[in-house]
Amino acid sequence: MGFLRLIARIMGRISTFRSYQFLLLLAAALAVVAFYYFGSERHNFSSTTKRIKQTQASTNRNDADLTVDTKVSHLVGFEEQGREEQDVAEESDVFGSRKGKPRSSGQKYHALMMFTKVDKSRSLQDKFRVAVMSMVKHAHFMEGEVLVLHFVSDQASQALGQRMLQEFLQDATFEYEVTFHDVVELTQMLFPVVEAMQKYFSAGSGAYYSDSIFFLSVAMHHILPDSLTQIVQLDLDLKYRTNIRNLFQEFDKFPPGAVIGIIREMQPVYRHTFWQYRKENPETRVGDPPPDGLPGFNSGVMLLDLSAMRASALYNQLLQPNNVAKLADQYRFRGHLGDQDFFTMIGMEHPELFYSLACGWNRQLCTWWRDHGYGDVFQLYYRCDGPVYIYHGNCNSPIPDD
Repeated sequence: MGFLRLIARIMGRISTFRSYQFLLLLAAALAVVAFYYFGSERHNFSSTTKRIKQTQASTNRNDADLTVDTKVSHLVGFEEQGREEQDVAEESDVFGSRKGKPRSSGQKYHALMMFTKVDKSRSLQDKFRVAVMSMVKHAHFMEGEVLVLHFVSDQASQALGQRMLQEFLQDATFEYEVTFHDVVELTQMLFPVVEAMQKYFSAGSGAYYSDSIFFLSVAMHHILPDSLTQIVQLDLDLKYRTNIRNLFQEFDKFPPGAVIGIIREMQPVYRHTFWQYRKENPETRVGDPPPDGLPGFNSGVMLLDLSAMRASALYNQLLQPNNVAKLADQYRFRGHLGDQDFFTMIGMEHPELFYSLACGWNRQLCTWWRDHGYGDVFQLYYRCDGPVYIYHGNCNSPIPDD
């Protein structure tokens, strides 16, 4: 009650002061009350300052830039990040994301990579560095052309990816755009389409919701807008030895009816997976090595003609659950490699849906099956004549330095 007596003494002297002095005394009295009030709430200078700094840190622009809308962060040659809001035209796409204003209205070449859990893996970070820097080193595009890099990512990996890309793309001599897509949102869109096939081509024993993202290429034509007609899907563990623009020119070589460009599998993995079917059908070419056999496909590098996929009645029929089950039972097939297994299986029955890229576009380096029971036939699958355009360090295989 000491502060009340102090106020009473102050107020008792009011009559002896002029009005301006009254105001000064009133302010002093209020300051005393405020001091005791905050003291009663256990606030002091240090704790209040700490709270202010914490609030400032939580809204710091640099921090916020790393956690903005995880659906997409659109960057055009990172120097444009500092532009004012009126310089950015926003429009909605199928992902419900924001897209920035491109620098060019010329042809765009779209490439997509999975970029999940990269923040937790130093190995994936190192692979990403090799992939992007080798791509940038060899990439050349004509004036007005734009390379659009799509990354399917979680929040934490996106934040890391944005920082890494600022370093990797700083010396790029071509126009580019970078877009991050939220893996959770994509999974929600994919699950109804691919749920039925997951039990045949997933590592688990059931159709796990999270496995859906490994079938993105199978149903991408249902998810991306119709205005996007072609896209290349690439693994992270690649090293480029040529201009990536040349890979897109392979779309022009698709024969009528083909919807996907893909490279054969260079290990006897499907010789092994189809073992029961091969036992029951000893004259089959299924699982045999090239050039006359059907060794299956590897999905490390894929050209997806989205327009052709949308237009192909055959391909879309094969996505239906009853047809997936029918083929899986016919070929006694159970795999664990997601989209690669699905494409391999339907390719056994309908090879006309696929354009076979030269092996040099996905020179797989894994030799695991050579040391696990297939050493006598391994080289028949592994051999790749001709130039190497892209190395694929699958199963953590080292990639040559050249």
